[in-house]
This record gives sequence, structure tokens and C-alpha cells, in this order.
Amino acid sequence: MLLLSTGLFVAGWAAAPVVTKPGPSRSPIAVDGIASYYGKEHHGKKTANGEVFDMNKLTAAHRSLPFGSTVKVTNLSNHRSVIVRINDRGPYIAGRIIDLSQAAAQQLDIITLGIVQVKVEVLE
Repeated sequence: MLLLSTGLFVAGWAAAPVVTKPGPSRSPIAVDGIASYYGKEHHGKKTANGEVFDMNKLTAAHRSLPFGSTVKVTNLSNHRSVIVRINDRGPYIAGRIIDLSQAAAQQLDIITLGIVQVKVEVLE
């Protein structure tokens, strides 16, 4: 578990993330880490919240954020951002903090790389 400076405990975040304190113009939680994506191999299968996964929707998997949470994911190499809704659990590979749908990965331009350093900000 990670103890944030705000006194909150957040399970499932990658080791040694960079956490931003809440502030008037910042989201309550922001974490830097590695994002990956999933697409065709999971398209049409049920997600952890019971929805059918659609690789063309702007959704993502996170280990601990509540289903329905909305997060802004920013590719730190090109500064492109996308807003996604959490509807699944994962990623299950050490060091990764979020798994994006293929549509979200396309908006961030990470399809050819497969993984990328991102900032994940929980929106209110």
C-alpha cells in the first residue's frame, strides 16, 4: 500500500509513483507510471464490472479505483490526453498502473509502442 501525503491509502498503484498533492487547480490524486492497452483479444468479453468490453470505447482497467471513476491519462512523451472510465481490473503485469482500451491508446498514440509513461489523474 502507498501512503499518500494526504493521509489516504491507495492500493494497487505501481511501486514508487509520483503523487501530486490536491490543490485548487489539481485533481485529488495524480500518479505517474506505465500504461499499456488491450484490444481485439478481449473485445466482446465481460469486464470485471460485468460490462462487455468494447475496444472502441474510452475505458480502462485499474487495480483499485472504483468502477465508474473517470480519469485523465496523459502520455508524458507527447502530452496527448484522454479521459477514460474505469470498468475493469488490471493491469496484472508488475510496474504498470493502468490498462487502456485500444481506442484510448490510439488517442494517446501508443499503439506501436505498446507501453508508455503516463500521468493518471482522478477527476472529481
